[in-house]
Amino acid sequence: MKLLIDFFPIILFFAAFKVWGIYVATGVAIAATVAQIAYIHVRHGKVEPMQWLSLGVIVVFGGATLLAHSETFIKWKPTVLYWLMGGTLLVGQLVFRKNFIQSLMGKQIELPAPVWRQLNWAWTSFFAAMGLLNLWVAYRFDTDTWVNFKLFGGLGLMFAFVIAQALFLSRHMKEGDAAPEDAQP
Repeated sequence: MKLLIDFFPIILFFAAFKVWGIYVATGVAIAATVAQIAYIHVRHGKVEPMQWLSLGVIVVFGGATLLAHSETFIKWKPTVLYWLMGGTLLVGQLVFRKNFIQSLMGKQIELPAPVWRQLNWAWTSFFAAMGLLNLWVAYRFDTDTWVNFKLFGGLGLMFAFVIAQALFLSRHMKEGDAAPEDAQP
């Protein structure tokens, strides 16, 4: 269910684009993201900072797309979001000497400090590359291809990267990491 909630706006954006075009799809994405955040807030009482950031980016770039009647803004939205996430990891590591990946996952798994740093740099690099790749597709191909890439290519690359990270982490995990404490065989 959580996965469906997480991908709710992008799936509705894709479906609306295929039926009505980029401008209706943009309005649907804004409304779906607002509904997503409202649902999370009502259901869990807390919305994560990255979810608020995502809402802000879709409202600003989606709103600019609708007001200017230019699809350029919505095409920049994923890049801005990727770069904000990667930039947050980068600033956390370099400026605040804090590894935000470790802050998110440190309670589930125990890793040596160098591995946490590698993981942080890997995610920072991945987000930077995804931002560039989004722009490359947006400016080299038509809007239909970009929308297909946004759903299938972007999510596929994210899934592949997560699998690669899991394989990398599996070499460093101790027996029992990432397993619930009360789980019984």
